[in-house]
Amino acid sequence: MSGPPQTLRLRRPEAQEKAKPTPRHTGILQDQLRRAARRPWSPSFSLAVRILLLVRITGAMYSNISDCDEVFNFWEPLHYLDRGHGFQTWETSPAYALRSWAYIYLHLLPSKLATILLGQEKRPLFFAVRSSLALISVLVEARFYRTVFEKVNERVGRYLFFMLLFSAGMWNASTAFLPSSFAMYCTTLAYSYAITPSSSSDTRRTLMATLSFAIGAIVGWPFALALAIPFVIEELFVYGADRVPTGTQLSWFIGRWKRLISAGSVSLLVLLPLVALDSLAYGKFTLVAWNIVKYNIFGGSDRGPELYGTEPWNFYFLNLFLNFNVLVPLALLSIPALGVTYLIDRKRLGFYTPRPDESSPFTILALRLLPLYLWIGILTLQPHKEERFMFPAYPLLCFNAAVSLYLVRGWQEVAFIYATKSPYRASQSSLFRTFTLSVIVGTSLISISRIFAEWHYYHSPMGIFFGFESSELPRILNETGLLPVYPPTMHIDDRPRIDLTPIKNFNVTLCLGKEWHRFGSHYLVHDGVRVEFIKSEFDGLLPGQFRPSSAPKSFAEWPWPGTWHVPNDTNDLNIEELSHYIPVETCDYLVDLDFPLHPISGKHEPRFAVQSDIWERVSCQPFLDARHSRLLTRAFWIPGGAWQSWNEFGDYCLLKNKASMAQKEERIRQKNRS
Repeated sequence: MSGPPQTLRLRRPEAQEKAKPTPRHTGILQDQLRRAARRPWSPSFSLAVRILLLVRITGAMYSNISDCDEVFNFWEPLHYLDRGHGFQTWETSPAYALRSWAYIYLHLLPSKLATILLGQEKRPLFFAVRSSLALISVLVEARFYRTVFEKVNERVGRYLFFMLLFSAGMWNASTAFLPSSFAMYCTTLAYSYAITPSSSSDTRRTLMATLSFAIGAIVGWPFALALAIPFVIEELFVYGADRVPTGTQLSWFIGRWKRLISAGSVSLLVLLPLVALDSLAYGKFTLVAWNIVKYNIFGGSDRGPELYGTEPWNFYFLNLFLNFNVLVPLALLSIPALGVTYLIDRKRLGFYTPRPDESSPFTILALRLLPLYLWIGILTLQPHKEERFMFPAYPLLCFNAAVSLYLVRGWQEVAFIYATKSPYRASQSSLFRTFTLSVIVGTSLISISRIFAEWHYYHSPMGIFFGFESSELPRILNETGLLPVYPPTMHIDDRPRIDLTPIKNFNVTLCLGKEWHRFGSHYLVHDGVRVEFIKSEFDGLLPGQFRPSSAPKSFAEWPWPGTWHVPNDTNDLNIEELSHYIPVETCDYLVDLDFPLHPISGKHEPRFAVQSDIWERVSCQPFLDARHSRLLTRAFWIPGGAWQSWNEFGDYCLLKNKASMAQKEERIRQKNRS
């Protein structure tokens, strides 16, 4: 029996629901032209990381060490932990305990990892530590940029990215082994959370921002906590993303206070491992953050940071201009620019009047721009000023400048529409894009010029120490028969790296006189060479030596007893200690700077480089004579012989004591013959 007839039914395919486009203009600042146009190009987080990493790793390899505090208070203690010897300042003495061994100890991990991967040579370890700092900076910078892109404005985020990428200030600060750089990482991470308007339901924002600020202050630099003041004000007193109806304000305030106090209490737990490790290192209970505050603020009239120099009120403005050029006036213009925008372009931050139960977007953005002003004001009031003190605010300076650039672009749009009476013509004009592109390209080129100037004019100290290890020490071993002889048929790439260990048989002493402050650390000097100081015209306190210790055998106990030792030849009054010098006659090598065109000499600083009967010039590299060079060409590198003729250079030299090295080399030769 046949079944029912079958029929074929045709039906239209069901319409698939289109994916909703990501909404635009959800940030604090809102574009007014081309609102429906394609998004402006900006790199994703992963692409931003890759681009930033390329620049930051280059900085790790080629940037100078511009602060002797970085070397003697951080690189040298790390070298002591790593190799058992190094210079010790009074700040790492248990009597004063102003430097955190916990912070220094954190950097031992990349050094040990590099040792496993690259071997025992110290120079690669130096750059491995720098590269690890570069990676941390890249991650927090990329997150900060993407948060600004999503929560403030896409164009502002794009401007910020290129300002961070090319600025000379970030080139220097991102790879510096300094607590102020660590505080910069943490402050940048904190504001990548704090940029989002506060909300009573967003406890993660409060916790992560508070924790980041706390880590930056406790592990890094306690004074950087001042950058958190606007965040705290917003958390406690500003509605942010909340709407608080009349009659619920008290419960809202109580809830916000409880949340911030809870986040702060959790953040204070960071103190426990830090205090434990520092107390173990110093051999007594130690709270380094308090010691820093006590010395710098409550040290008394006869001690304190002023002992190490004071600077005029405009020091930071001049220094910031060198590192950020046109971004500095833009950054300082940000809050006044916000006020102008409130008057002439109010719809840029939402075309409405805030109700009594909510916060104005102008107030929220002003709190984001306030930290830079606060930081510059605090530091400018201090007599003792150093470039590194400004590091924590560098990314915030770029953020303020990016906001200003965007607001100024908005003014141009308003003026164009007012003049032409045509929003359509304004939307088709390339004037605004040309303006912002010119600013970004201009500031980037000036910053690159500054970076090249620092390398061309001041990189010779790093180059001299590299040449000492790569050329002079192998020459000594070769001429005394301590280098292995390879068959001529063996390709140079197949030969093992030169083993410089036999250099310890020479007891070589490398001396630093007036150039002590440009020493790049023991990581750039072979272990077989002893580094010492000779007397110069400088009459302050130079570092002594850590008590020698063997390399650590176990991490179960503290293996560096030198950190417990209280040296009796140091002080916190910057009083010179003559026992830290050796006679110049006992030096085998000497690093010195000489200016042939405008020579300078003194009782303790003769022109060693021209004493050809005593010293032989092993190698010399040009070093800028800033006093006799033009302001423009000494601050920025401008290619071309005509421009460079405005600069004068001295000779940064590695000198060899002819008599002492001849005796040592002859002694080794005789020993080999016998």
